[in-house]
Formats: sequence, C-alpha cells, structure tokens
Amino acid sequence: MSYTEHRYTSHDGLSLYYRAYGEGPRTVLCLPGLTRNSRDFTELATRLADRYRVLSPDLRGRGFSDHDPNPAHYAPGTYVRDVWTLLDGLGIDEVAVVGTSLGGLMAMLMADQQPRRLAAAVLNDIGPELPKAAMARILEYVGRRPPVEDWDAATRATREAYELAMPGMDDAFWADHARRSYRENPDGKPAPDMDPAIGDAARKAQGPLKVLRFLRRLGLVKRVAGVPIDLWDAFAAMTMPTLLVHGALSDVLTAEIVAKMRARKPDLEVATVPGRGHAPMLDEPEARAAIEAFLAAHYPPAA
Repeated sequence: MSYTEHRYTSHDGLSLYYRAYGEGPRTVLCLPGLTRNSRDFTELATRLADRYRVLSPDLRGRGFSDHDPNPAHYAPGTYVRDVWTLLDGLGIDEVAVVGTSLGGLMAMLMADQQPRRLAAAVLNDIGPELPKAAMARILEYVGRRPPVEDWDAATRATREAYELAMPGMDDAFWADHARRSYRENPDGKPAPDMDPAIGDAARKAQGPLKVLRFLRRLGLVKRVAGVPIDLWDAFAAMTMPTLLVHGALSDVLTAEIVAKMRARKPDLEVATVPGRGHAPMLDEPEARAAIEAFLAAHYPPAA
C-alpha cells in the first residue's frame, strides 16, 4: 500500500483531501459512498496502481476533508463540483470513474454534465432509483451512530451496522473496517469519520425532493442548478462503457432495477458479487476480476 496525500481548495474555500496511487498515463477516480471515505478503496487502488494513476478523494465532511459550515451544501451537485475542481486543478481531461453508492450517483451526474471526460464508469451497487424501504433504512441511521468508548466497541458497532451486507467475515475484517469508519477524536475515543450534519441534510432534503419530483412528472421542471431531478435522465447520458457491480444481497440495487437499467442501456455490463449486500468492498474476487477486465477492455493503461 503506497500512496501520497494531497489537499486542494474547493470553489467555496474548503480544504479537501485526496490520496494518489501510481503514476500511470491514465487516471481512475474512485468516489466513496454517503458515509464513507477514501480508505474504502485501499485494496482496489493498490492493485490498479501499477497501471493507472488512481485518485481517491474524501468528499467534504468526510475523512480528512473539511466539514462544511453550511450543511445544505452536502448534496450531490456540490460534491460533483468539488471533483471537477480537483480534476481541473490537476489538468486531467479524461478519467474512468469507480463510484460506490453515492459515488455512483456522482458518476451519473458527471456523465450528464461533461460526458466526454468520462471514458468509462463503474457503478458499485447503485442505480438511478432507490427502493423506498432502502432509502428509509439509510436515512434512519446516517449521522446517528451512538458514541463508543474504545476501538473494541467501534468494531462491534461496525459489525452490527454492516454484517447483513457482508456476512461471514471474521473479527480481523471488522476491526479493519472500523478503522475505515471511525477516527479518534480529541478525547482519544473513536468517532464516526464524518460530519453528523450529513444525515440531517439528507433527511431535510426529502421534502423538497418530493415536490420537485412531482413537478418533474408534470413536465414543469427537469433540473435544479444544472442537476437532473430524475436520475434516470442522468443515467441516459451514460453513453460511455459502463460496468454495474451488483451485490447479490443488496436492498439498494434490486434485480428489478438492474433489469430496468439493462433495458435502458443494452450494452451495460453487469457483475454480480455473491454473498454481498450494499455495497461490495470491491476487493472480492468477482468484483476485482470484473473491474480489471472492464478497464483493460475499455480504458487500457496505454492511451
């Protein structure tokens, strides 16, 4: 595991963090889930680093990036703007994106905004719609984890939160996953490595979103601040090669949604990861093999 750590400044003055692996001529951009951070991509990035330059950012409010004093900015459109700022600052015109959950939604928005800059995309267990029950489950826990006293307690809490999605994992796995989910606070106790206001912002946004979706169905408005209200509109912009990684146990990406995505995009490639829910870690043999073969075919290391 060899990487360098960097910072850049967002359009509104936040100091944001990213990791960089490898020095290849082509870039793979790894975007994490709603409550996650750059550490989730350690294994995948390390594996790809001999062929690609891999960038793995912490979104605002997560990991080593600044928290936003205005929680209303915790929204996909803002995160995508931050990513464009990162790529523009590095002079990168083209990437392949690997996006887990929220990161996959960001990839759809990026394809909608600047499709020529996405050479290929990997969507990790996410589609353009979320089942109501899964959305309710996510909104219930985001930013509401109870405090823990030590790393043993953090490990137990992490296991309780994710074991349904990743059954059969041993104690060492959960201890490592806790270290990716928590970081010690000034009192030396593990704390979730994210701004709890992210959850409040997501819950608060649901009311306005319902109104906007109603207006979208009436044909009165399709976008807000350049972002499609209906993510199926953004998915339609994904004309580039796309791989969908599907956790077989997922309640977020159901078989029905996968079928709808395939109907809309017949060339969509799908890799199902057995024994995984939302979302695969991408270090599973099935996920790893599918991603490496997909990149080799559609985004080979030599430009």
